[in-house]
Amino acid sequence: MLESMFGLPLDRLGFIRPGATGRTPLGNPEARPAVGVRASARGKRIRSEFDLTEARHHDGRELIARLRAALEEAARTDGRSGPGDALPGALDVVQVVAATARDVRTDVRRELLALGSRAAELTAWLYHDSGAPAGTVLYWHDRAIEWADLCGDGAMHGYVLLRKAQATGRTDPARMRDLAHAAVHGPWSLPLRARAEALQQEARAMALGGAEPEAVARLLDQAHEALGAAPPVRTVTCTGPLCGGYDLDRLLAQSAVCHREAGRPERAVVLLREHVATGEFAPRDRAFFTAHLTGALAAAGEPDEAAATGLSVLRLAAVPRFGQALRELRRAVGALRPYGRRPAVRELRLALASLPV
Repeated sequence: MLESMFGLPLDRLGFIRPGATGRTPLGNPEARPAVGVRASARGKRIRSEFDLTEARHHDGRELIARLRAALEEAARTDGRSGPGDALPGALDVVQVVAATARDVRTDVRRELLALGSRAAELTAWLYHDSGAPAGTVLYWHDRAIEWADLCGDGAMHGYVLLRKAQATGRTDPARMRDLAHAAVHGPWSLPLRARAEALQQEARAMALGGAEPEAVARLLDQAHEALGAAPPVRTVTCTGPLCGGYDLDRLLAQSAVCHREAGRPERAVVLLREHVATGEFAPRDRAFFTAHLTGALAAAGEPDEAAATGLSVLRLAAVPRFGQALRELRRAVGALRPYGRRPAVRELRLALASLPV
């Protein structure tokens, strides 16, 4: 792809041609095959006539525009059909940024690195959703922070801390809380929608850590205040305002997750039923929140409805392999173990077990 895009061989772009050394440089996550990438997806790459050698002779705006369009398409692909189809395009963008940043004017380089930071963050998230090792996800989050710092984008640094918190497992609520808290209180000014989401993430971490319900509720109230004060966003894209698509339905669905983590599944069920039904969620996000609804129903003693809801998650998530949703569904099925003899629960368990690993 890179050769066709820039009209130059890989070695002149700074990359080692696959197989040239007889081994894969496993220490570099950029050289590894994308976890969960289907073979058919590998051909969905950026196509461009841009010549890298021209970067020294013009302002690079054409390159940035093409990379921005490619990154936005990768994000849309993820929402529709999962990380396996989206990873190749996102990786292309970060590789092109790394190869070209030194060859453009300083002011353009800052804009290019800002775009690269967005691409690296998306890459980290796609690897996380694909079930990649934590080290690979951390590598790309750190690359996103490095590029954000190099171009002076403090808000992006804070946003990546939020995304790190969201990628932190339920078994480490202390780290999740520290990251979310740092995103809000670091030496930058997060946009209000991103601030609201970070406050909500900190509330979830506190719920996981067994904090008093009043403390969790105070943070959620602060999240609502921040979201209520946020200006409207006309167009939501992954290269536009941070958390531009964060709205009340999403905040309330995430608040329901907090209630579930705090041992209040009935309240979680009420919120998720209402806001998953009415919210404008991409298929990936709808599958994720519906999986949480499955778990909340199971905890609330509604096994048959939980099983039916779980089957709807499979219809959304199985083919595109939405990893977060499927992992959450497996946790919900574990909560249904006491009801394993019920036909609906058995059907869900068998359907989930039939998915390829």
